[in-house]
Parts: sequence; C-alpha cells; structure tokens
Amino acid sequence: MISIKCPYCKVGLKIDETKIPSTIDSFKCPKCTKPIAVSLLGQLRSLNKTETPTVVVKHRNATSGTITVLPNSDTPAQTFLLHEGTLIAGRKSEASKATIGIVTMDKCMSREHIKIEVKHEGGGVYKHFLSDNNSKNKTLYNNTCLENGEVVVLKDNDEIVIGKTILRFNE
Repeated sequence: MISIKCPYCKVGLKIDETKIPSTIDSFKCPKCTKPIAVSLLGQLRSLNKTETPTVVVKHRNATSGTITVLPNSDTPAQTFLLHEGTLIAGRKSEASKATIGIVTMDKCMSREHIKIEVKHEGGGVYKHFLSDNNSKNKTLYNNTCLENGEVVVLKDNDEIVIGKTILRFNE
C-alpha cells in the first residue's frame, strides 16, 4: 500500500499498487473526480509544466530488465522497466496500443514496432525474446536486420534500433 495525496483537492488516498493494471495511465480521485495520472516506475517521462501531476508506482511485475532509449534530436532519454508477459514498444500515440510508449518525433518508428516477451525461467531468472512486430522500417538487433518471424534472445547491453532511435537492453 502506498499513501498519496490528490494533487487537486489534497485528500489522502491509500492505493494498493499491486492492483493497478499496467494498462491504465490515470484514475479519478474519489473526492473531486479529477484525473490523477499514473506512471509505472521506469516509464516516467520528463514532465513539462502543462501536464498534470503524476503518481509514480512500482508495478508488482516490474522485476526483469530495462529498455533504455538513448537520446537524439527527436527523442529524449527514457527508461522502461520490463515485466513478465508480452510487451509492445513503439512511438507513443493516442492510436497506439503499445505497452511501452516511447515519446519521440521519430516518424520512422512505428507505433507498435517491436514485441518483447519476458518469460520467467524459475529461480529469479528471466529470458527476454525480441521480434519485429510487422513494422514498416524493420528492426535492427546488434546491427543485424530481424527477418519476419525471427525471434532472438536478448542479452545484457544488446542494442536495438527502431526507426532512427537506439534502445539498449539491460538485465
């Protein structure tokens, strides 16, 4: 349980972070009904002054590796925690169903560019499987283009290029 205050009406709230679905990005304050933004730890992006305050929580499944977005002229640095299950990464957009929405102006990156499957192997060991998600501009994995249907196992410090943006995987 975490304790937070509504950024609008200042009412105290107790939230069980283990019950927050990884797919939501806000919830309504039970008192003032204004939306309170939620960001999973590691998915918090730089907030500008016009955005609403954000509650940062560590999701119960956030246990396995990270994807770091290396900054360039179109894309700020970002870090995303990986968790068990199937994750889709791509350019953040209202139309995207990506679970890892990358804030970028890189139009060569698809909205749902890559798929990462995280599987628990037991004993705290996780395997990370990367595949292209039928993107228009393909995916480079350690300077090699992934073919349709090809799946690779990610290792520490692997480099993934989607569009013009470089991602780094770390265990």
